[in-house]
Amino acid sequence: MKRIRQGDEVVVIAGKDKGRRGSVLKVFSDGRVIVENVNVAHKHQKPNPNAGVPGGIIEKEIPLHASNVMLYNPATDKGDRIGVRKLEDGRKVRYFKSNNEVLDT
Repeated sequence: MKRIRQGDEVVVIAGKDKGRRGSVLKVFSDGRVIVENVNVAHKHQKPNPNAGVPGGIIEKEIPLHASNVMLYNPATDKGDRIGVRKLEDGRKVRYFKSNNEVLDT
């Protein structure tokens, strides 16, 4: 079970954007995640009239490794570690290790 999923709110814990918070836009199979408005790079793009792509300098989110982000816990107002446990009905759910609050319902 993946600890970080698309749509989760995370906090960056390492790198140039340390402390910034955002929503996960995409999770890759190699363990990298794209976080909204975090780790933004400027890309110089040539115009392509056939594809309808304008030229210029565009801003693009670059993937971060999943180990450099933590799930945001609104109860404690900071990043928190995640555990996985099995419920009585057999489902696996994620929970915050600091206060045992279940994430998935």
